Amino acid sequence: MTVSVLVPASLTREAEDKREATRKLGTVARAATIFRVDRVTVFPDPAGEGTRGAGFVETVLRYAATPPYLRKEVWGKRDELEYAGVLPPLRVRSRTGSGSEGSGSLRQGIVTEVGADGRVRVNCGLQHPISLPVPDGLDVGEGERVTVRVSSRRPVRAKLVDEPLPGFAVDAADLETALARDDSGFTVAASRHGEVLSVDRLGQLAGRLRSQSGESSTDDPAFTVAFGAPERGLPEILGIEPDAVADEKSETGRFDLWLNTVPNQGSEVVRTEEAVLATLACLTLSE
Repeated sequence: MTVSVLVPASLTREAEDKREATRKLGTVARAATIFRVDRVTVFPDPAGEGTRGAGFVETVLRYAATPPYLRKEVWGKRDELEYAGVLPPLRVRSRTGSGSEGSGSLRQGIVTEVGADGRVRVNCGLQHPISLPVPDGLDVGEGERVTVRVSSRRPVRAKLVDEPLPGFAVDAADLETALARDDSGFTVAASRHGEVLSVDRLGQLAGRLRSQSGESSTDDPAFTVAFGAPERGLPEILGIEPDAVADEKSETGRFDLWLNTVPNQGSEVVRTEEAVLATLACLTLSE
């Protein structure tokens, strides 16, 4: 299953300081890791961003998604990362393969040197950077992040592979562009003004997700879920009245479904990072 999460650049708007804002983003990164999210997209919200906007949110999330053994080399020192030490460890589980061509675990690496002999040196968190041949059809440059399949550490046996990097990717795009991607699948707007999620409805939703994500049972299902900001939900960000959310369910609406994944909430406000955890816990359940 391909899972994408869309969060607004105003996600940290109510945080008292940069430290608290960084901590909030760390919770989002943890949720993305726990529930195997493939991509987190930061979409603009100029009216609600405040002093810490898209640049801050995207940078901190990108840093969090970078393996610890690459962070110093990739990021150095940046003002946005002043409190990066409060980010929780993600401890991404390595995806493993099987068979003679797919055995071993996937690791993220960074190209430190490009040779003239079709080989590159890659830092992928082993004791030393390793020299690897570049497969035909794969174009890599110095400073680029790559995927390395490690089948043995002693002695080192590894190869570059044309596969997605472990963990989740982070990018920035406007909401319409993100929802129109080929792999967006079934699109959900998380909002307290949406349809209340129940146990029975969850089962129906799972079937609907799979039927709308792919035409056959062999297609990889996908869904995208978007979230609002503190005291600034998706209806306000999109400039629609809460009562008009029902109109967004039409064929011309932005989303396939508006969904309230925290019904009967006991707090007046559910923070964005809390909503991400609650929503992904429901939508990623297996049948």
